[in-house]
Amino acid sequence: MADEKCVLVGQSGGPTAAINSSLAGVIAAGILEGARVEGMRYGIQGFLDGKHVRLDEAFASRVDLDLLRNTPASWLGSCRYKLPEPAADQAVYQRLFNRFEEVGASAVLYIGGNDSMDTIAKLAAYGSQTGSDIRFIGVPKTIDNDLVGTDHTPGYGSAARFVATAMNELAYDADVYNLKSVSFVEIMGRDAGWLTASCALALVEPDLVLLPEVPLEEDRLIERIAEALEHKNTVMVGVSEGVRTPDGTLICERATPGAGTDEFGHLAMLSGASRYLAALTKQRLGCKTRAIELSTLQRCASYVASRVDLNEAYDLGHAAVEAAFAGETGKMCAVERVSDSPYEAHTKLVDVASVANQVRNVPSEWISADGMGVGEELIAYMRPLVGELPAQLAQLD
Repeated sequence: MADEKCVLVGQSGGPTAAINSSLAGVIAAGILEGARVEGMRYGIQGFLDGKHVRLDEAFASRVDLDLLRNTPASWLGSCRYKLPEPAADQAVYQRLFNRFEEVGASAVLYIGGNDSMDTIAKLAAYGSQTGSDIRFIGVPKTIDNDLVGTDHTPGYGSAARFVATAMNELAYDADVYNLKSVSFVEIMGRDAGWLTASCALALVEPDLVLLPEVPLEEDRLIERIAEALEHKNTVMVGVSEGVRTPDGTLICERATPGAGTDEFGHLAMLSGASRYLAALTKQRLGCKTRAIELSTLQRCASYVASRVDLNEAYDLGHAAVEAAFAGETGKMCAVERVSDSPYEAHTKLVDVASVANQVRNVPSEWISADGMGVGEELIAYMRPLVGELPAQLAQLD
């Protein structure tokens, strides 16, 4: 087994509609390389507990791989496990590298977001320090689209397509009654507003879009809603779950205080912003309000998956294997955009240590001047990743 090539791959963090397409790309490239492909069950944490599966045998046919490409969630299972700093606890690294040796891993690939890139960066650094010849490569994934070093991340395009479609359909539904109403549609995004911004792609554009990048002043929001209600019945507001007040307080904490944090220091239950703002608006303006949380459908709605997203996710998984067997390590495969129209992009490699634990926010110049909308540059950026939305009739005035 010592001379046999082996790719070991895991999936980590929250799933997406495209994460399995990256896994399919890894498996397909591994088979082309003549390598054995092993999968971590439940990420690094499950792998430490002895759980892994032979993937080149589980997905031996092209049909199986094609089905995997179009299946949502993480086929291998996931985890949220934070590796300690090697200087603080070398024991877990020794256990992991012993496990890598047991399965004969030539390359270790991890598909995930910021925290997963932190894992790859730490493993690559420890491997270099100890003289290991195992290569470590990160494959990006997050609906939040907040990884630095890449134009966008797999998972984002599909989630954005769902958000834009749902926002449009909710607007039609909200407008059926001849009365004043305000709907707050809560969209995922802890630190960055990329996904929330995608609601602006709806055919029936939202009246306001509230992003984490812009502190929310409640009085100003109520003023804007009141102004909109003067000339229309139905007001639609897209709001990020991570929106904050000027003093940095998360709006959702006002709705759900004392939620606690996970082991990465993230708020354990990041929801409630729409409920809080709906209650505030009803109290201040006396109109009908509704709070709608799109919740986990944003990351698993494969029936509206973006074809660009699925294809690029596959290509990045494929490129990660090629990079590892070309001798690269401590890198993340990334997307570099060549043009918006016609859309063109290709893969590249970036230093994973420069990606880990960083957040890529929506540029201020891509947000409307009033801080409650989306600029044309951002629309142009998002549109090719989402694709054409279903055609529908225009609403009545």
